[in-house]
Amino acid sequence: MPSWKQALTLAQYQLRDYVFSRRFILMMALVAIIGAILTAVVGYFRPAAFLESSGAFYAIFWGGGVTVVIVFAGVIFGGDAIAGEFQNKTGYFLMGQPIRRATVYVGKYLAAFVAAFTAVVFFAVLLLGNGAYYFGAGAFTATFLASFVLAIVYLLALLGATFLFSSLFKTSTYATLVVAVLFLFGFMLIQDLISGLVHTTPWYILTYADSIIGGIFNTSCASSPGTHTCTMPGPGGGFTQTVTNATIPEGVGIMLAYFVITSVLGLVSFEREEFS
Repeated sequence: MPSWKQALTLAQYQLRDYVFSRRFILMMALVAIIGAILTAVVGYFRPAAFLESSGAFYAIFWGGGVTVVIVFAGVIFGGDAIAGEFQNKTGYFLMGQPIRRATVYVGKYLAAFVAAFTAVVFFAVLLLGNGAYYFGAGAFTATFLASFVLAIVYLLALLGATFLFSSLFKTSTYATLVVAVLFLFGFMLIQDLISGLVHTTPWYILTYADSIIGGIFNTSCASSPGTHTCTMPGPGGGFTQTVTNATIPEGVGIMLAYFVITSVLGLVSFEREEFS
């Protein structure tokens, strides 16, 4: 078992390195750019469908935007967290101290989580600022708070998977690239292929669960949690289609399962790796 006092001390120093590094500035700049683009697009075009209610606004811009922010944060802060110890040879000095590998793993995870959490909070502040401008006091809703909590659960799961891949590779470039490709393109492509070709629910894919972050606002038939028969736009008045999304309990369960399983596997992999 990790020593929590040592883990917190290690997390404190690792977080300090993050805050004063270029990667932290880069992450905050990415969030600011995403927020600025969303602000400019909505301010210029003023799409009626998105501005009819705060729920519709957040379902699109928060539900879709925060998952991208979380993926980037996971890649930037967690991609080389373990692999970097092998690549940069810093693990030789760290492992020479009276400290368990589990303690190192937990400390680095906590630091990466706090840094990524800061980026998510920054994005939430930007979105709430836009919401307050368009909807006034109605922008601050309990549903948004619930969606924010779901986003943090997704962050836990994604960082768990990121640390797993980081512990499997001794080169941070490979670990970072695999996580970025999987969560930005790979899982979504696999999910679409399974749904379209096999016609089964891809409940075992993490990106299937993240739909609850925006779906909790229940503003669209196609994105609402559960199974629905929806009228989809198209020529001749559109067509009906059965759409299946993760329910909120199901989505939370999938995220927590990913967090636990990938964290354990990542720690086991790190414990077995040799510094040679």
